[in-house]
Amino acid sequence: MSTVQAVADRFEIGALCAEVTDAVMMRDFDRVASLFTPDGAMRWPHIGKEFLSREEIRAGIEWGQGLWEFFVQNIHPGVIRLDGDTATGRVHVQEFGRMHDGSSHLNYALYHDSYRRTLDGWRFSERVYEVRYLDSTPLTGSPPREQGHRPV
Repeated sequence: MSTVQAVADRFEIGALCAEVTDAVMMRDFDRVASLFTPDGAMRWPHIGKEFLSREEIRAGIEWGQGLWEFFVQNIHPGVIRLDGDTATGRVHVQEFGRMHDGSSHLNYALYHDSYRRTLDGWRFSERVYEVRYLDSTPLTGSPPREQGHRPV
C-alpha cells in the first residue's frame, strides 16, 4: 500500500468516526445504520446489549438515545491499524447527559473498532464500547429550553 493511500485511508476512517458521532448527536438513526456494513455489529458489554445488523443497530441506537433527556458525546482520535481493505482502531470517548429517570452520567470510554472498505467507502464492521470511568454525580446544569440546530 502506498503512503498516499494509507494517509487517505486514515483520513477516511477518521471522517467515518466523526460522521457516526454527528449522526448520533443529531438523532439521525438511518445515517448511523448506513455507516455500518450490512452484517455490522455494535456491542455494549457494560449493559449486556449487542446489535448484529444495520436494522438492529438502527433500532438499538434509537432505543438508547430515547433514554436520555439530553446527551453529549465528544470523540478524540485514537490509533488506526490498516491491513489492506480492513482496519482496526480505537476512538476515545467522553459523554455526559441526564436520563429521563433523572440519573446523570459522565463517562470516559473507548470504542474498539473494526472497519471494512466497501464500494461506499470505509464502514464499521464492529464497534465495541468499553467504559473506563463513570461518574453518576447529579449534573447541575440543564439544556436550553428551546433547542434548535442549523442543518449542515
